[in-house]
Amino acid sequence: MGERCSWCGEDPLYVAYHDDEWGAPERDSRALFEKLVLDGFQAGLSWITILRKREAFRHAFAGFDPHLIAAWDEADVLRCLADAGIVRHRGKIEAAIGNARAWQQVEAGQGFTDFLWDFVDGVPVHNARQTLADIPAQTPTSVALAKALKARGFRFCGPTITYAFMQAVGMVNDHVVTCPAYARLAA
Repeated sequence: MGERCSWCGEDPLYVAYHDDEWGAPERDSRALFEKLVLDGFQAGLSWITILRKREAFRHAFAGFDPHLIAAWDEADVLRCLADAGIVRHRGKIEAAIGNARAWQQVEAGQGFTDFLWDFVDGVPVHNARQTLADIPAQTPTSVALAKALKARGFRFCGPTITYAFMQAVGMVNDHVVTCPAYARLAA
């Protein structure tokens, strides 16, 4: 048995996220929305910071129900800005509300899950990364996804954020080949 990807270190929360979530194909539209919003909140921060605050985010953001968030107004922004359990950044909070409205439009059309997964032809891409240094920060596909999301009104979803998102939701398998999760997900 190989060693897991070293990026998660020894923190039990991070290890569990690596082992049980990161890279597992996600096709639930609400869960995909949640992950995209959280990846936007991560901009400029470490993922472990967001992971440690995830339950507080879920509480503050109504379980990441895009239909509820889309109806939010300034009072909801102020409520979130006062919540010490989350990242209190007005631009990111307002982007989450706008992203919920954009999600509604995509969901009503093609469907958010199909829209996203079409960028990888509906199946995970299994990259054979030998080391963490082999993993890029962005790819042509993440650039195209970021452009498509922005064209539909999404914010805080540049190509680096979208690539991290694609990795997290299993659109791409970027576990290094020596990690047990790589083989499990590639099977």
